[in-house]
Amino acid sequence: MNCVSLKKQKGATKMKRGFTLIELMIVMAVIAILVGIALPQFRGMQEEGLIAQAKAELTTLKTAVESYYIHTGAYPTDSATWQTALTTASPTIVRVALIDPFTASAQYQIVYSAAPREYYAIYSVGTTGTASVSLVSAAGVVTESAPTCIFVSNGDEDTDS
Repeated sequence: MNCVSLKKQKGATKMKRGFTLIELMIVMAVIAILVGIALPQFRGMQEEGLIAQAKAELTTLKTAVESYYIHTGAYPTDSATWQTALTTASPTIVRVALIDPFTASAQYQIVYSAAPREYYAIYSVGTTGTASVSLVSAAGVVTESAPTCIFVSNGDEDTDS
């Protein structure tokens, strides 16, 4: 019967433990796939958050415009700085002009129906950054330039909720 020694033979090298290059590449590929799946979903969630912010701020501005009308008997002008009338009104209606979250620094915009300016729409440029409200009719019907436009009105309401 042959005996096998369990002792380490002289001159034998120790095998080092670690990951092979193939194993590391597979792990990196799996991580890349997971990042590729997660990033578009994160972007979609970020966009949904901006839409929710715009809707909430537009509702606030609608209430502020109505309050301004009750106190002054007229709506703010439709200039680029129309929110200034709301921030300087007495009593205070809003403290600061609200910025459209889809632009770097532009305020929300307001448009009115033709005289006697009975109806208005306050809008955000939306996710594309180019949407607008081009017309508020004498009956309060709002015409949007794009389906991504987010607006509030004292006439027609945005149906893209």
